[in-house]
Amino acid sequence: MPTFIMLSTLGPEGAATLRDNPERLRAVNREVEAMGVTVLHQWAVIGNYDFCNILEAPDEKAMAKVAMSLAARGTLKSTTLTAMPIDDFIAAMRAG
Repeated sequence: MPTFIMLSTLGPEGAATLRDNPERLRAVNREVEAMGVTVLHQWAVIGNYDFCNILEAPDEKAMAKVAMSLAARGTLKSTTLTAMPIDDFIAAMRAG
């Protein structure tokens, strides 16, 4: 299954929600998983982004649905990247 990296930044409303109810993160993860996407890893980070998530989805369409569903709430902005294992990358480079 394809792997994706989602980097997200909270807006003021999202930050206030997490300050008052940090367990909301787990509820959002359950909502994401109900859309068919698995949260493999999740980190709170310091810098340009607030969170780094490693997700596994059946395809780009499923990941786009998650990204748009979360963005539509207006509480965060995200950047989603497709991730490729290094062995797959090397094989692709050798293939041609």
